[in-house]
Amino acid sequence: MTTRSAIAEGKQPLALSWINVAFFGTVHALAMLAPWCFSWSALGITIFLHWLFGSIGICLGYHRLLTHRSLHVPKWLEYAIATLGALAIQGGPIFWVATHRLHHAHTEDEDKDPYSSRRGFWWSHMLWIFYPRPEFFDKETYKKFAPDLDRDPFYRWLDRNFLLLQIPVAVLLYALGGWSFVVYGVFLRAVLLWHTTWLINSAAHLRGYRHFQLHDNSRNLWWAALLTYGEGWHNNHHAHPNVAKAGLSWWEVDMTWWAIKVLQTLGLAKKVNVSS
Repeated sequence: MTTRSAIAEGKQPLALSWINVAFFGTVHALAMLAPWCFSWSALGITIFLHWLFGSIGICLGYHRLLTHRSLHVPKWLEYAIATLGALAIQGGPIFWVATHRLHHAHTEDEDKDPYSSRRGFWWSHMLWIFYPRPEFFDKETYKKFAPDLDRDPFYRWLDRNFLLLQIPVAVLLYALGGWSFVVYGVFLRAVLLWHTTWLINSAAHLRGYRHFQLHDNSRNLWWAALLTYGEGWHNNHHAHPNVAKAGLSWWEVDMTWWAIKVLQTLGLAKKVNVSS
């Protein structure tokens, strides 16, 4: 929506956040140092942390566990997994859960869905972060959509301080492998994980096939599913958001579901929802 049309409809015009642009631009710029810092071990760190913070932290923790409560784990394990999600630098748990619940409640509504794909590919991919709307980014507002988490002191602390957690991660990586590990394990990993996660908001609402004819345009996109450990089976997920398994057909590889099955086998995951 243009500023002129927004004013005409009595809506607050979108404002570019130069702080967000500077932050994401700086991280992307530092990630571009990767060719000069390459080592196979550094690349291995990137792949491992992309999986740990992405599949376990975001997909299992923030998404299937905290947002949809499609399984239950002991509170100590829930906190640990949520902390891994915070290390992905995709916002604190209250913010992430609130915006995703709004996405499901008002899928593709241009005003109520924070990253509505009807506003275009780049809006749903990343511009919604560069033009932050107060109803989605002001804590006093978004916390209303995740009251279960907002009641928990640990999640309130994690929501405020998730960025600071990158400091001990960077220190540990530097101790293990110097600046090469920092560039690959913090900056390159963050950029790759951002864009693979954002593909679910953007590409998976534009391309792919559908098992379920829903009112939204969610799609199953195989290559996005491989990059996001199963989240790309997005049409399946929108049809049954509270089901712990996203890949329903045998060929729909869902690595996050494999992790849930391991936790279930160990007796750590209970009440795993496998049917809508």
